[in-house]
Amino acid sequence: MTRRLIQLFLGLALYGLSVGLMVRSDLGVNPWDVFHQGLSARTGLGLGTIIIIIGAAVLLLWIPLRQRPGIGTISNVFLIGIWTDISLWLIPPAGSLTMAWAMLFAGVFLNGVAGGAYIGAGLGPGPRDGLMTGLVKRTGRSVRFVRTCIELVVIATGWVMGGTLGLGTALYAIAIGPIVHLMLPIFTIADERESAEPELLIDPDCCPQPR
Repeated sequence: MTRRLIQLFLGLALYGLSVGLMVRSDLGVNPWDVFHQGLSARTGLGLGTIIIIIGAAVLLLWIPLRQRPGIGTISNVFLIGIWTDISLWLIPPAGSLTMAWAMLFAGVFLNGVAGGAYIGAGLGPGPRDGLMTGLVKRTGRSVRFVRTCIELVVIATGWVMGGTLGLGTALYAIAIGPIVHLMLPIFTIADERESAEPELLIDPDCCPQPR
């Protein structure tokens, strides 16, 4: 349990850092963060605060879907938002296009590492992951279909509100699944392989938005 908790908290901190890097690159962020940025622009609230609010709201949607949160789920709701604000405070905007691309690539890669770490801890999926897997179970539709529908909705809504949609968003969509798929065997703790959500361990299509 000690190892799992350390891995969980380090993974969530790294996830927040990766979000900060992608935001500061100004080349595009992941689908959910397009939505978060749009809400932040419209409400004037900090990005981390919005991430926490939306995470809590999504968690409420678990009730009719009969999903059960774990300590990792609750930690996810609060810690990613907190670490995102810390990273945005520490990381300055990219000073050049070369630096922007370097920050984007680093952000996408570290995001995949972070997702593999906190999912591999086996202490509960993120609220957005749980929403997706819950809808898959309730509707009987494929992971690809449900994930695509959710991400199209959040991207479109976030972009209309002012979120950053760019090449980085496309790069994230292409790269994050394979990265998490490679990281999971490294970080998944042996006695949690059978008890973790099967979709999160064997289907890379359910991992591109680890939160």
